Amino acid sequence: MSNCKRNLSPNIQNLKSLESKYQSIIKQATEARENAYCPYSNFKVGSAVLCADGSVTAGCNIENSAFPVGICAERCAYSKAISQGKRQFEAVAVVASQKDHFTMPCGACRQFMSEFGNVDVFISRPGHEDVLVTNLNEILPFQFQTTDKTFE
Repeated sequence: MSNCKRNLSPNIQNLKSLESKYQSIIKQATEARENAYCPYSNFKVGSAVLCADGSVTAGCNIENSAFPVGICAERCAYSKAISQGKRQFEAVAVVASQKDHFTMPCGACRQFMSEFGNVDVFISRPGHEDVLVTNLNEILPFQFQTTDKTFE
């Protein structure tokens, strides 16, 4: 097994330097974070997805005492948009509070989002000062994909 670590070149930007539509989804993710149901971890996460048509859908993490049946904020936001007929997405924002780190989407969320294509990813803390800007292909370079999309 290799000890090789992949170094991502972090692209950290000031919120105010981002386009207004990206500032908006980060703020909406922050608002959604306040609705998180997390009595077990007390770790609130909010997410907002910018759909290709310009609409935005936000979601929060929802925990359950049977841990595997909880839902992450990213999948919550995407699921709400998908249930409204949305299938094309431009960007996703994730907001959570870790003192020294940006909270990245978990592996399940990365794979879930990849079903709908590469999107810009904006990771921030509630204070919004710094934003890690990346994209889904960068944080999930070898996503599972089927070549048979006959189920559409």
